[in-house]
Amino acid sequence: MSDSNLNQVRQATNSRLLSFLDQQQVIMIDEALSTLGEYGELRLIVEKGRLRFLVTQKSFDALKWKTGSSVEKI
Repeated sequence: MSDSNLNQVRQATNSRLLSFLDQQQVIMIDEALSTLGEYGELRLIVEKGRLRFLVTQKSFDALKWKTGSSVEKI
């Protein structure tokens, strides 16, 4: 995350009182979202009323795959 994006997150979270997440968790979620790609999924696991885990999953469009190409490059 760039410094300007980090500052935007801080300004947004400072302007609104967060009731569930803290700034570090918001930043962590934003960074996880930025790594998912076009078909990714991010699940937040809450345990005992607290954010406990982030689960990421990448998906690839099988219709775009070509013989000999890496799945990562789709």
